[in-house]
Amino acid sequence: MSPVNGGATRDRLRIAIQKSGRLSEPARALLASCGLSWRESRDKLFCYGETLPVDLLLVRDDDIPGLLADGVCDYGIVGRNVLEEQAADRALRGLPAVSKEVRPLGFGGCRLDIAIPEAQAWDGPQQLQGTRIATSYPGLLQRWLDVEGVQATIVNLSGSVEIAPRLGQADVICDLVSSGATLTANQLKPAVTLLRSEAVLAGPMRAFTDARGELAALLLRRLDGVLRLRDSRLLMFQSSRAGVPALLKLLPDAEPPTLLQVDGAETVALQVLCHGEMTWQRLEDLKHAGAAGLMVLPVERMLA
Repeated sequence: MSPVNGGATRDRLRIAIQKSGRLSEPARALLASCGLSWRESRDKLFCYGETLPVDLLLVRDDDIPGLLADGVCDYGIVGRNVLEEQAADRALRGLPAVSKEVRPLGFGGCRLDIAIPEAQAWDGPQQLQGTRIATSYPGLLQRWLDVEGVQATIVNLSGSVEIAPRLGQADVICDLVSSGATLTANQLKPAVTLLRSEAVLAGPMRAFTDARGELAALLLRRLDGVLRLRDSRLLMFQSSRAGVPALLKLLPDAEPPTLLQVDGAETVALQVLCHGEMTWQRLEDLKHAGAAGLMVLPVERMLA
């Protein structure tokens, strides 16, 4: 038996992702950019890894934490809100955590907000004392209420949370918010944020001690490289040697540069990997500080 999550020893890694929904395609694209490819089963629920022994399970988003807990999959790409809801629910029942966030992935961003009627003013958490709050995240809401010392009735709904006040089911709601358009359409406004969510890579509490350990290290190494390069560019330019320190102060998000002597001892060529957005204004600032021949190049892959 495997020491991780009580599952059978395996020599292949399994990753659960959303079968459909807003995290599905970005998750597949991210894993593909790590060099993974698959052969999909006829029922389109399982993808067999071809380039590496890393398989995909295509499931509902809400099922991923449970699959991790049962050892059916080794990692999952899931919303932080879903992962944290499972953790909060287990904590409220006195159970230990069975999975954790391994990496934030930078897509699928949203917030878990308390939303109140537009006509109301927000005076703080104590305003919710004695109210009815509709939500699909009772664990996270209860955890927040406990921290704030607020007694309120949680109305657990599986969908259409935003219309609960209009139907008389609740006084306020606690729901996921992206653009806020749905709140506005239901005469609600955000009052306080309980959690900022995005897609995350979730995994077990303990490291793998079988063949999956080496695969997991390889996957995370490639994933870190892809995520690091998402907004990275290779900047190339020339400068006088004396002007280099002032130019590097304008690049606080840069790796240590590579310097090559160009013209005698006075002129050098620099190659700098920058991890922030390289705007026209940044290039103008560098030019005014003495940079010449500025070029910005995309970076396709990097392995530290």
